[in-house]
Amino acid sequence: LESVNHCHQNGVVHRDLKPENLLLASKQKGAAVKLADFGLAIEVQGEQQAWFGFAGTPGYLSPEVLKKEPYGKPVDIWACGVILYILLVGYPP
Repeated sequence: LESVNHCHQNGVVHRDLKPENLLLASKQKGAAVKLADFGLAIEVQGEQQAWFGFAGTPGYLSPEVLKKEPYGKPVDIWACGVILYILLVGYPP
């Protein structure tokens, strides 16, 4: 979540958060998690929301993207919620 917050503070929306894009820096306990694959990332101004196009991985897409509505940083928060759900129960919602 710190990586996503850092991106958002710098005007970047990742748009493709999923477990495959979270990498461990090492195999040691407490290793840092690195955020990878910024190929679909976009820059936004402040809390800007617009239709930036359909992007991301099915299953992690927010309702706004699926409905082709304006979106922004909250799409990454939605994907984080999906990832946390998977970590808690072991399967996607």
